Amino acid sequence: MPQLDFSSYAPQLIWLAITFAVLYLLMARVALPRIATVLEERRDRIASDLDEAEHSQKESQTALAAYEEALVNARSNAHEIARANRDKLNAEIDAKRAEIDTLAAEKATEAEHAIANAKSAAFGELGTVAGELTEIIVKQLVGGRIAQKKVTDAITITMKS
Repeated sequence: MPQLDFSSYAPQLIWLAITFAVLYLLMARVALPRIATVLEERRDRIASDLDEAEHSQKESQTALAAYEEALVNARSNAHEIARANRDKLNAEIDAKRAEIDTLAAEKATEAEHAIANAKSAAFGELGTVAGELTEIIVKQLVGGRIAQKKVTDAITITMKS
């Protein structure tokens, strides 16, 4: 094995030092700066992405707050519209109820007048019929006539009580 031959050991160490120095310079001047650049770009991109994510989060929180405020306003408006419609409908119902109550009162008054008129007419006819019937009964029972004035007075007294 040539590596263990001590007579060629010094030139091997020199070539080792030269190779190490060339590889070190090559790594220090070419590869490591490229790696550092890539790492720096990656770090900058990550920082930029984090800043953008934080900005997006703030925007979304602002949008969420605006949405919640709009939702509260919409609910408030809906309640206000519902209350206004309910009040309007209640007013219409009350107006219709008052109109119907007035109409019912008028009909009841008309019915009372019609009943009173019918009652008066019936009592008027009843008096005539009772007078005629009384004359017939008295004629058959007594056989004579009774004065019309007495019959009318008796019927009037009886109808008043």
